[in-house]
Amino acid sequence: MGIRNIFRLKITALLLVLVIGLLNFGCQPVHRGDSGKIPPSVGETIATPPSGEETIVVKDSLGRDVRVPAQVERIGCLYAFTGHVVAMLGQGQKIVAVVNGLKRDHLINELVPAIANALVPSSDSTVNIEELIKARPDVVFINGQTALNEGETAKLDKSGIPYLVVDFNNIIEQQYAIEMVGKAIGAEERARAYNKFYQDCIDRVEKAVSGLPDKDRVKIYHSVNEASRTDIKGTLPADWMSRTGIINVSVNENLKMTDGKYYANLEQIYLWDPDLIMVNEPGVVKYILDSGQWSGLRAVQNKAVYQMPIGISRWGHPGSMETPLAILWAAKTAYPDRLADLNIVLESQQFYKRFFNLELSADDIAKVLKAEGMRKAKNSHEN
Repeated sequence: MGIRNIFRLKITALLLVLVIGLLNFGCQPVHRGDSGKIPPSVGETIATPPSGEETIVVKDSLGRDVRVPAQVERIGCLYAFTGHVVAMLGQGQKIVAVVNGLKRDHLINELVPAIANALVPSSDSTVNIEELIKARPDVVFINGQTALNEGETAKLDKSGIPYLVVDFNNIIEQQYAIEMVGKAIGAEERARAYNKFYQDCIDRVEKAVSGLPDKDRVKIYHSVNEASRTDIKGTLPADWMSRTGIINVSVNENLKMTDGKYYANLEQIYLWDPDLIMVNEPGVVKYILDSGQWSGLRAVQNKAVYQMPIGISRWGHPGSMETPLAILWAAKTAYPDRLADLNIVLESQQFYKRFFNLELSADDIAKVLKAEGMRKAKNSHEN
């Protein structure tokens, strides 16, 4: 059950409690969003800036209307994706609180030195509220998993720090999240420019693969972090991959869920026998190619197991903002003849220059495309 469906079940009872609270105490209530892509507002959050400070109202991914300062100077990014977006919007120097995962990608840390010194008040979607208060953020971005935990949101509500929930499961919702972050930190125009580029990449690839016969569509298995972890229907990777003409073999299957993550057993992967395997975590390609258990797969026998690039983040990851580049790269990998004019090195250089003001050489881009030395190994309990 998705986070929005859970909120749908709770909203009626919650609104009744809120009305009683208003009548008895006259205080401003905390509201949870209803379900849907961009849910309707059910009121403003209690977490508002000090009285008299100029504010704006921002609707988050759950439809909560949240008052934040009109001029944000200190930003808490308790979801790594939002740190990438804040950096892309040119305000990375304002980041004062992060999750450990945001400290693992080398390129973002070179671009935003503030991340190295930022406090880490969140681990495994749990917030250390005392540490967060020390960071003195004007606004905090949290993920949907944290928002689902009433104990965590209660701590945030009590602190008075305005927080925005960032949650998405498809391209439209991700584009909304980017614009929402842009509005919250005063960078809407840059956010809209990024989303236009995003849509342009989709349009270019869809045009290139249009009319592709079903018999010629490439079947891929997408490994997410771990060799056997993969995608299900209703997730961002399932959506962006569908725009490339690729058949993602796992998205219409009933997969085993463990700790909110979905896994395919090796027997099922053999039944799919994909043409290509795309892997987003360094080291997994070597594991698959060297493992005797995977050796009977057609993709392994043909050495068609590809490491997905890593730049600011892992391209195509469920929480990556480099989805446009992942769309270009995956389409080019699957259908090189249909995208013969697409130069992924040049496209990548132009992307990082335009949106991050990073001048990357051909050698730099080669490391990004091979994911060489771009991401520190994960320690236990890191987000």
